[in-house]
Amino acid sequence: MQDGKQQQKQYEVDFIATNGQDKYYIQSAYRIDDEDKRQQELNSLKRIDDSFRKVVIVGDDIAPWTDDNGIIFIGLFQFLRTGLPK
Repeated sequence: MQDGKQQQKQYEVDFIATNGQDKYYIQSAYRIDDEDKRQQELNSLKRIDDSFRKVVIVGDDIAPWTDDNGIIFIGLFQFLRTGLPK
C-alpha cells in the first residue's frame, strides 16, 4: 500500500501460441544480462498455474536449456531454425 491505496502490479506474457490442444506461453527478450532482467521476464510465466510449456526466446545466441521451473530458454535464431526443443 502506498498513501493508503492498494497498488496492483500487473504481469503480462508476450505471446500465447496454440497448436491443437497444446499451448505455449512465450516471453521475448532482446538480452538477459543479469538476474534482475531474468526475474523480470520470468515473473509472469511463474504465475501461470497450468502444465503448458513456458518459453523465453532471447536475441542472444544461446544453447537451449531448461531452468528448475521447467521454463525453456532458447536463442532467437535457434528457435527460428529448429523450433522448440522436445
